[in-house]
Amino acid sequence: MGSGNGTAVTEFVLLGFSGFGPLRGPLFWGVLCIYLVTLLGNSLIILLTLADRALHLPMYFFLRHFSTVEILYTTTVVPRMLADLLASCPTISPASCFTQLYFFALFGIAECCLLTAMAYDRYAAICRPLHYTTLMNQEACVSMAGASYLMGIITGTTHSLFIFTLPFRGANTIHHFLCDILPVLRLASASTFWGEVGNLAVTIAFILTPFLLIVASYACILATLLGVTTSQGRRKVFSTCSSHLFVVILFFGTGTVAYMRPWAGSSQDTDQILALFYTVVTPVFNPFVYTLRNKEVTGAMRRLVKRYLWSP
Repeated sequence: MGSGNGTAVTEFVLLGFSGFGPLRGPLFWGVLCIYLVTLLGNSLIILLTLADRALHLPMYFFLRHFSTVEILYTTTVVPRMLADLLASCPTISPASCFTQLYFFALFGIAECCLLTAMAYDRYAAICRPLHYTTLMNQEACVSMAGASYLMGIITGTTHSLFIFTLPFRGANTIHHFLCDILPVLRLASASTFWGEVGNLAVTIAFILTPFLLIVASYACILATLLGVTTSQGRRKVFSTCSSHLFVVILFFGTGTVAYMRPWAGSSQDTDQILALFYTVVTPVFNPFVYTLRNKEVTGAMRRLVKRYLWSP
């Protein structure tokens, strides 16, 4: 927590990559390549799920929205990160910091909710197949996707407004490469108790709770899977769930470690490594996991190539 003395902060200094020295150049090119692959891969998923009628199903409806959020989520962080890697002393204005924190929270929460909706879709398809068309009709899918964005907007707005109504005087050094909730909150020159409580509440509500709901969904799926008598049926069920489960473990695993650890035992270097993983590395896995491991998506890709590239 910052000192109560001093003038009001007019800019924040981001020290996330100050200790990297000569590694900043290779890191710049590595992050840039990963970012471009993330944009191209997720854009391809959006195009395929829109263009191919065989993918006009609830599962791919949520996948399309998830890929859209992945693009927006990583774009909130990476372009600024790339610019800071080239700057000798990266700074950010309070207004820009507020904007980044707002959209980072918005898309992060929306992503958690969409992953939960995707798990429910798999549960309904495998555990309640006779009621699937009723449970996952178009209205239900649109409502769940809309609720995901709405939760992100509400959480991002309340969190960002609360943090930036606190006074910031004197200390202006953020030991991170982005304006995340806890690093910014640490600089406030007033009591941050309610900010810490709010961050814990959001973490429990939108990271821990969705993760537990997803675990419960897959527990039911596993119980159903054990009741499938044929090995072919088991492989089919496993193939439809493994991609989503892999993305869930990556995203929620790093997010839970990052936001559920106590401040007293937290390391700023560990925070940055975890943040680098779930903001840069995790989004690039989504296209590979859902295209290389999904026969319906790879089939749609082949049909799209034949239609527009190989047709007379």
